[in-house]
Amino acid sequence: MIFPLQAVRAVPHRTWLRYRFVFIVLAPIMALFFYLRILPTATAIVMSFFRWELIKPAEQFLGFDNYLNLLKDENFRLAFFNTTIFAVATTILSVFLALLLATLLARFVGGRIGAGIEILYFAPVLVSMVPVTLGWREIFNYQHGVLNAMLGGVGIGPQPWLSDQTMALVAVVILSVWKQLGYNLIILLVGMRAIPRIYQEAAAVDGASAWQQFRHITLPLLAPVTLFVIVITTISSYNVFTQVYVLASDVQGAPGKLVRVIVYDIFENGFRFFKMGYAAAEAVYLFLIVLVLTVIQFRFLRGART
Repeated sequence: MIFPLQAVRAVPHRTWLRYRFVFIVLAPIMALFFYLRILPTATAIVMSFFRWELIKPAEQFLGFDNYLNLLKDENFRLAFFNTTIFAVATTILSVFLALLLATLLARFVGGRIGAGIEILYFAPVLVSMVPVTLGWREIFNYQHGVLNAMLGGVGIGPQPWLSDQTMALVAVVILSVWKQLGYNLIILLVGMRAIPRIYQEAAAVDGASAWQQFRHITLPLLAPVTLFVIVITTISSYNVFTQVYVLASDVQGAPGKLVRVIVYDIFENGFRFFKMGYAAAEAVYLFLIVLVLTVIQFRFLRGART
């Protein structure tokens, strides 16, 4: 039986030098990660238990009162509902469309044409969200927007994309799917091209159709990549803010509560009403929601793959 101390002494000196080099290189990054991620998260958790205003920190210890009051808050319930609808719609549409396009590109298109199409779809990912949202705001304009003009060409009247609560949420979903699609497409396409062709060739020899090859070979082998794309898209969707703030928030002149989402509600409570402790409790709720959904997705998709 080898004791831990004996195992440590048995490690060669050269290995210790290698590990020391790794730790030295990683130390600045880990310190920065701790300062920018771990410390603010811990501070927010502490703030959530206090009546903590912007200019009066830690004024009074409230325990779980902030959390309980949020459950009774109509604005928070509306924000949670809107965010969930947005996240579900954006995740399903962006992942499904990306999977469809990746399948078509991997199967039928290659070479320079395929590379050009990939760049075309990935280009929106490279552009900052604010100018993109301002551009889409003009597209959704009721009077002279391109989208309503196109709808008018097929006999559909102009839609109040930015002044109706339901249509504004649809507009934010359309914008977000367009922005997220290219990223999901590239990741799924790389995953598909990493699958050895020998599996499809063997299935084709056995008489499997293109659909059977996709269902029984491509999808199971692509499951880890698909899981990554779904988790990343879900996290990004629950943290939606810029699209709502620029496109459909009351700050920009639209009716109040038009598309209230959780991050916008956190921003308003913290920096408009200066209720930092209340906003911190809301941020903790958002963290727990995303954490629970991520764990569920990992368990469900891994179980389905098994």
